[in-house]
Amino acid sequence: MSASPSPTPEARHLAGRRSTLVSVFVNIALTIAQGTIGVIAGSQALVADALHSLSDLVSDFVVLFAGHHSRKDADHDHPYGHQRFETAASLALGVLLLSVGAGMLWAAVGKIQHPGGGEPVQAVALWVALGALASKELLFRYMLRVAERVRSSMLVANAWHARSDAASSLVVALGIGGNLLGYHVLDPVAAIVVGLMVSRMGLQFGWDAMNDLMDRAADADVVEELRSAMLGTPGLLGLHDLKTRKMGDLILVDVHLEIQADLTVEQGHAIATEARRRAMVRDDVLNVMTHVDPVRRPAAG
Repeated sequence: MSASPSPTPEARHLAGRRSTLVSVFVNIALTIAQGTIGVIAGSQALVADALHSLSDLVSDFVVLFAGHHSRKDADHDHPYGHQRFETAASLALGVLLLSVGAGMLWAAVGKIQHPGGGEPVQAVALWVALGALASKELLFRYMLRVAERVRSSMLVANAWHARSDAASSLVVALGIGGNLLGYHVLDPVAAIVVGLMVSRMGLQFGWDAMNDLMDRAADADVVEELRSAMLGTPGLLGLHDLKTRKMGDLILVDVHLEIQADLTVEQGHAIATEARRRAMVRDDVLNVMTHVDPVRRPAAG
């Protein structure tokens, strides 16, 4: 069974924009519902979760902004294009996740240090928290499916941000449930656990984005596929110093090609051009820079 073809840049943009707009509308609805019911029901946890949903709105607009700018054509100042806008957006999302996780930890530790004093909340807050949990989990699954289909690391990061908010809603539901049952300590303890999970997720996304911004190489299997594709070029004796670096979700390639020294310049150029074409058959290869190295190999005999 053949692998599915890579999506075109236009298809990636449209799918990403559509999924992000869905997230925007969901987060607007949740922010209003959680904030309003949280105040009416006297639930500080639900109000805090409303602020978390509001932070998701910020990340959604970051994704929309980056998605728009990453599609710009190459220009004089950006000869390789603007794909790294997506990487920068992933870094921003990582920082946002880390900040949200740290805020959850701070609030949870504060509750443990100052237990008691909390008044019982109304049961309607629990139903809103459970509804928010279900909405965020469904949103996560939808966004992750779209992100994997269009192969966008930025959309994957935003999908997992939705999952972090689902975890936050789970904490809120447990806290409100514990409040209704009289076990107030359940809220801060669960918040610490999820705060650590969200912080770890933020660190992971931030670290991955930082590595990409520092010209991290493509995966080893991708490099090997590129090597094999180019080595199949007729007239190519070998290659060395094959280097790759990430440009958003695309790849830049540099390689030295070994070609028989007594060939004409035109013949050597034709071989290098064909090797480059074979590498760029992959839709995720943005450009291949080749350097021809003449080598002398005695004829067999």
